[in-house]
Amino acid sequence: MARDRAQYSLGELCEFRGGAAFKTHFQGNTSGEIPFVKVSDMNLPSNSVRILEANNWVSSCQLKELKAKPLPPGAVVFAKIGEALRQNRLRQVVRDTIVDNNMMGAVPLEEKVDPRFFYYALSQFDFSRIAQGTALPYLTITSLSGLSLEVPAIPEQRAIAHILGTLDDKIELNRRTNETLEAIARAIFKSWFVDFDPVRAKASNEPPESICRRLGLTPDLLALFPDRLVDSDLGKIPAGWEVGSILDQTKLLSGGTPKTSREEYWSGPIPWASAKDISQCGQAFLVTTERTITERGLEESATQLIPAYATVVVARGATTGRMAMLGREMAMNQTCYALETKTDTPFALHCRLHHEIDDLVHAAHGSVFDTITTNTFAASRIVLAPQPALKVFDAVAAPLFYRILVGMEESCTLSITRDTLLPKLLSGELHVPDAASVVNEITA
Repeated sequence: MARDRAQYSLGELCEFRGGAAFKTHFQGNTSGEIPFVKVSDMNLPSNSVRILEANNWVSSCQLKELKAKPLPPGAVVFAKIGEALRQNRLRQVVRDTIVDNNMMGAVPLEEKVDPRFFYYALSQFDFSRIAQGTALPYLTITSLSGLSLEVPAIPEQRAIAHILGTLDDKIELNRRTNETLEAIARAIFKSWFVDFDPVRAKASNEPPESICRRLGLTPDLLALFPDRLVDSDLGKIPAGWEVGSILDQTKLLSGGTPKTSREEYWSGPIPWASAKDISQCGQAFLVTTERTITERGLEESATQLIPAYATVVVARGATTGRMAMLGREMAMNQTCYALETKTDTPFALHCRLHHEIDDLVHAAHGSVFDTITTNTFAASRIVLAPQPALKVFDAVAAPLFYRILVGMEESCTLSITRDTLLPKLLSGELHVPDAASVVNEITA
C-alpha cells in the first residue's frame, strides 16, 4: 500500500464549530428527533467511542427556536472549557447532533480525510496543552486550527480506520452482550426476591408443573420458596423470611489512601480503586484502575485488600451510589465502601444493592453532596431471604457474571492493543498488513 503522506493543519482538514446554548425549558426530553449532547453524555457506557445515546433530545421545531446548526454524522465532539477538557475525551456522532456550549465539534472534510481515521488521529492530541486560561481552561478554534497533522492517502486512512474500528466494534459488542447478561441476572433476582413470583404462584394454587414451566424453575428450586405471604414492616413478604438491615448479611469494608508524597507507595502491582474508577466503570465489574499501589503502600496506610466479587459503592461526592463488583482483589480509597457477603452469595448481594441503591442514596445526607455512611447501611430495611434460596440464585447467576467478567477482560486486552497500534499506524512506523494480522489473530 502506498506510503505517501502529506502535512496539513487541522483547519485544513475540518471545520470547527462551537456548541449552542440549551434553554432550560427544552431540557429533560428523553426522546425526539435530534440528540442534544452535553459533556456528561460522554460518560454513558454506550458512548465510549460514538454518541449512541443522549439524556436530552429536541424536535425540529425546537431546533429552529434554538437557532442551532446540527453537526453531521462523522463529526468529532469534545469538551472545550473547564476541567472536562483536560480529560481529552473525544466521541464521534452517528446522526445529526447538537452539542451544548461547553462542547465543540470538528467536522472532517471528507475529500481530504476519512471521518473515522480523523477521529483516531484527533485522539492523539493533548488538548489540555493548548488550552488557554489557568483557573478555567478553554479551547479556541484558532488554537485548534493551527495544530499540524500528517495524514496518508485516503485508501490507507480507511485501512487504518478499519483496523482500529474492528477493535472498538468488538469492545462495543462485548459491552452490549454484558449488558444483556446482567439484565437477565437482575430480572431473575427481581422475580424471586422482590416480586416473590414463585411464592405468589404457589399461594394461588397454580400447579407446580405449571409454575416450573412458566418461571423456569426445577421442582427442587420451587420447594425452597414458601407457599404464602405474610404481613411485615415492608408489606407482604414470604412466610419465614425476615426483615432486617443490609449489614445482617454483609460485611462493610472501608478504604484509605497512602501518602501521595511517598513515591515508594505508588505504581506497584496492587490495583487501587477510587470513586472515579467506580463511577466511570459503567459495567458490572471493575477490572482495571487508574492508579496502583505497592505492598508497602498497602501496609503503611489505612487501605486494605478487598476480595474479588465484593461490591464497591461510591459513598460521597457527585457520583454517590455508583457501584461495581471487583473483578479481582484490589485496594480502594476512603470515598468508597465495599460490601462483602456473609452468605457466600456475592451475585445475590450485587443484585440486591442495585435494587436498594436509590433508597440508600435518598437516605444519605450531606451539606453539599449526599454522603452514605455506616449508619445509612445499618438503618436500611430489606427482605432477608434465607441462605439456601440465595445460594441457588448464585448458582444460576454465576455463569452469567463469569461470562461478563471474561468479556470485560477481553475488552481490556483489545483496548490495550488498540492504544498500542494507534500511534504506530498513524506515524507509519507499523504497516497496515502487519497490524491487520495482529487484530485478526486476537479477534478471531
